[in-house]
Amino acid sequence: MNSNSNTQLRYFESFKEGNQVAFAYFYDHYFSKIKAFSISFIYDKEEAENVAQEAFLHLWENRATIDSINGITSFLYTYAKSKCLNIIRHNKVKDRFKDDVLNQKEREIDAEILNSFSFDVLELTELEHLINRAINKLPPKTREVFMKKRFEQKKNIEIAEEMQVTLKAVEAHMTKALKLLRNNLSDYLTIFLLFIYNN
Repeated sequence: MNSNSNTQLRYFESFKEGNQVAFAYFYDHYFSKIKAFSISFIYDKEEAENVAQEAFLHLWENRATIDSINGITSFLYTYAKSKCLNIIRHNKVKDRFKDDVLNQKEREIDAEILNSFSFDVLELTELEHLINRAINKLPPKTREVFMKKRFEQKKNIEIAEEMQVTLKAVEAHMTKALKLLRNNLSDYLTIFLLFIYNN
């Protein structure tokens, strides 16, 4: 057994006895890993940090049930995964209502701002052509995600299910689409954004 293993074993034995310094050792060693693991589920750094902290709190409260050093990581990852899945289930219900309300408000506000600009028919038609050309230049999957999100008003989770991709992939495609479109339409950026979000 190497020196690192001996050190961890000593800390583990002290942790089992309720030594807070030993607990801090494992906290420092694993906290960032549990937080990163949680982010991969819920994509929210603050929420993931709360999950990680809660996992360690429960680890401390249940330290008597942990039989080995590996048991610490198993406990933390299992707890974090369970907590993240509960958050996802809760947010699905909450977001279904919240997204509908926010999307409607966003469309109303954007419509008011867009209507405050004076366009003649030719200018608006030219802008539509420019936007359509820029959209058509997007990579196929990125374009499909963008069209479903902005023109079909679909939620990310619906797009992910339809295209059989992860929620993270949908978010990545949207980020890529907006970045490319901003670059291609930089001279018309303000009007472009209002035009897109109003559709």
